[in-house]
Amino acid sequence: MPLSPLLGCSSGKQASVEPKPGSRWEDSIADIEKRIPQLLSELHVPGFSITIIKDARIAWTKAFGVKDATSNTTLDNATVFPAQSMSKPVFAYAVMKLCERRVLNLDTPLTKYTADRFLTGDPRLDLITARRVLSHTTGFPNWRRSPSEPLRINFTPGEKWSYSGEGYHYLQSIVTRLTGHTDPKTCGKYEEGYPVCATDFAEYMGANLLSPFGMTSSGYFWPDASDESLARPHDKNGTLLKSAKPTVTDVARYGSAGALLSTPTDYAKFLIEVMDPKPVDAFRLGRDSLKEMLRPHVDVPGYPVRSSWALGWQILHVDGRDVVCHGGDIEGLHSLAAMSVPRKSGFVVMNNGENGYDLIWKRLLGDLIDRFV
Repeated sequence: MPLSPLLGCSSGKQASVEPKPGSRWEDSIADIEKRIPQLLSELHVPGFSITIIKDARIAWTKAFGVKDATSNTTLDNATVFPAQSMSKPVFAYAVMKLCERRVLNLDTPLTKYTADRFLTGDPRLDLITARRVLSHTTGFPNWRRSPSEPLRINFTPGEKWSYSGEGYHYLQSIVTRLTGHTDPKTCGKYEEGYPVCATDFAEYMGANLLSPFGMTSSGYFWPDASDESLARPHDKNGTLLKSAKPTVTDVARYGSAGALLSTPTDYAKFLIEVMDPKPVDAFRLGRDSLKEMLRPHVDVPGYPVRSSWALGWQILHVDGRDVVCHGGDIEGLHSLAAMSVPRKSGFVVMNNGENGYDLIWKRLLGDLIDRFV
């Protein structure tokens, strides 16, 4: 059964894989290329960028619309987007490599790596492991809120699934403690007045994943030379929203969970490393680690199709196959990456409008998965 009805979905330049004229693949590309401009206009989404993977190669990429509705600057394939929560699988991969190197262990309580308590007064903190962070079973809320709502563990870790960026930050702090450096002179305060000091997390991820994987347009800070290469967020009416450059403390707080900047083509390079891995080396995972990373760990309730969570990834179980994916959503910016590992196919989409969530999940997702995954 096609995925489109289950999810309530309606129905650039050419790269290295050339479809045969008149093929179903080529017809699908032509249809998507026609529909996206219509949907952008209808939903007031200024810009949209897509990359499609076929046979573990970048097969097609295309950009539509503008980066910024005020300046009306054309969006192109090199336009960088905030990847939001699509940062999480990238960090998860780096964590799995640390486990492979025995710097970390997936099932060792994170409290064993530091004398500092991330949360006081609750012994269940000692049950939180890297595996439980990556599978969102820590019991933490998504993020701590305010002094009137202090951070707490809401259920026994490992008991069930509940999405948590806070858990990712906790694990990021452990990774930094084990592999990097913290600058106690450069600090900021976040939710609940929570203090966070600058770290070298961005440099670590650049050296250990982004650069080795050829993700030359990805990072955690706005491009140095010109901010014009960045897509800006817009509200439901397509009006430009304010956005601020991330600081070094912002990246120390949100880097693993949501601070990555990338392009669909760059992020597709990461997907290809997961679906069709090169031989294991100092940066790439071995097949056993990849298998464990992509294995369903916990059921996710309340989803339109049966869904589970692996280590850093969501898995949609549909039509007898597994679609490995992760989305990203903040106000005015929405994205999604999805792939089939056995078929070595997938796609990455990013847009810069608040209605872009509906564009992806309600208007395009089913068709994209049915046709390209």
